[in-house]
Amino acid sequence: MVKQSTLDGWLLNHFSELLKKGSLHVAKTKTPIVLYRNTMEEEGESYQETICTLTEGYVVIQVITSGGGIVPSVQQQLVFPIDEFPDWLMRQSKDLLQRCVDFLEDQLK
Repeated sequence: MVKQSTLDGWLLNHFSELLKKGSLHVAKTKTPIVLYRNTMEEEGESYQETICTLTEGYVVIQVITSGGGIVPSVQQQLVFPIDEFPDWLMRQSKDLLQRCVDFLEDQLK
């Protein structure tokens, strides 16, 4: 259990550093980085999607309903300072956190 806690701690610290680096990149380019997109529900031609975006100093998660005859609309929006997001994401999904780490490592080479 101690090894797992240490590994989780390292992963959170590493992700925090990647978010800071990514936030600086966003500040320079003025283009947000989409960390992930997940389609949550599909019904006919309409769907609900979660989009997580890294901006300058913040991570924004939006739940958007769109498609078919539905006018796109934001159903929910969460905004996290980049130093609070890693802990929140770890509680939600370690797999998603690992996906974000892998993505940022690739994008920020």
